[in-house]
Amino acid sequence: MVKPIIAIVGRPNVGKSTIFNRIVGERVSIVEDVPGVTRDRIYSSGEWLTHDFNVIDTGGIDLGDEPFLEQIRQQAEIAIDEADVILFLTNGREGVTSADEEVAKILYKSKKPVVLGVNKIDNPEMREQIYDFYALGFGDPIPISGSHGLGLGDLLDEAVKHFPNKNHQEYEADMIKFCLIGRPNVGKSSLVNAILGEERVIVSNIAGTTRDAIDSVYTYNGDKYVIIDTAGMRKKGKVYESTEKYSVLRALKAMERSDVVLVVLDAEEGIIEQDKKIAGYAHEAGRAVVMVVNKWDAVEKDEKTMKEFEQKIRDHFLFLDYAPIVFLSAKTKKRIHTLLPMINTASENHSMRVETSVLNDVIMDAVAMNPTPTDKGKRLKIYYATQVSVKPPTFVVFVNEPELLHFSYERFLVNRIRDAFGFEGTPIKIFPRERK
Repeated sequence: MVKPIIAIVGRPNVGKSTIFNRIVGERVSIVEDVPGVTRDRIYSSGEWLTHDFNVIDTGGIDLGDEPFLEQIRQQAEIAIDEADVILFLTNGREGVTSADEEVAKILYKSKKPVVLGVNKIDNPEMREQIYDFYALGFGDPIPISGSHGLGLGDLLDEAVKHFPNKNHQEYEADMIKFCLIGRPNVGKSSLVNAILGEERVIVSNIAGTTRDAIDSVYTYNGDKYVIIDTAGMRKKGKVYESTEKYSVLRALKAMERSDVVLVVLDAEEGIIEQDKKIAGYAHEAGRAVVMVVNKWDAVEKDEKTMKEFEQKIRDHFLFLDYAPIVFLSAKTKKRIHTLLPMINTASENHSMRVETSVLNDVIMDAVAMNPTPTDKGKRLKIYYATQVSVKPPTFVVFVNEPELLHFSYERFLVNRIRDAFGFEGTPIKIFPRERK
């Protein structure tokens, strides 16, 4: 099931990013513990009551020299295009401005549900200031305070009422669903065609040719696959081309429906910063990952070339140290046969379960090899561990005090689990819990 998307829209200086951070909570700070993952997020996950959803912060867009009202218009148009529900944010201290009215005019045409929030209402005495906002025509304005976290529950209560029931096509349980992500023109569509053996997807050298996600059902050697080809990492058109940060939105939707994500790199152009940002989203999504180096036929090679390129990938993508690397050419189909077996392996490991008794043998051996750390005279004690879920494999470790399990020791435990069980191609999550 694809998560609903909430977009936060409004003119500058109304507190969009503050509300965004309030809604997504500590998820953004968790991202910062992962080496090599970009910090400048405008897209993240949130939850309210029983609802999981994604949030877009249009305040994170930089449109350079575009005129002021043009910036607002473009931000609103992107949000309208991608979102299921729009949070229209205004500033209660400043009242209704002409810029607010411009945003409202755009939102009237959207046919999307709009929830109106009046921010910076920091105390009850200020609530009378919301009445002017009825003039914007979006029903009851909801008073909120981003700085104090007030009223956000009411705002989200109203937003989740408008979530759609998205029943995307369900596939058989034994089908492996995978998508391809990467910056424009790395050869994603060509790779889909090479796998399928037919020209099912338009292939062009113009970045952004593919417009929407396309599902292709495919069988190979008795295994069934669903290939989800994303709309590139940028939608063709002035709005998207001027806001590169939004290039990941459609790929993120495809990732939510996938078991395995192929991060496609261009062997000719090498690795650039955008590749790391795109791969960071794949890692955070908790999907199995395979790194695919396309256009390998165009590279002059000797016996060291592949090893050197692989080391570059490991150096740049430290957070994907578990992801296997496949070198191939979609154009000539050389080494294309190596891809599907690697996808199978990553998918199997993504859904692997291990016995609790065997897991605890591995954990106890790890502790014996490298004793648990101490902090301010207290030593971490690990009592036992158990696997609580798959996709990705997730483990709960019961300890005396969860805060004593530092990132470095957690990483040590993850590595020992990998040594024992493999888990190639999939992230592993560990959560400490205090033993009651």
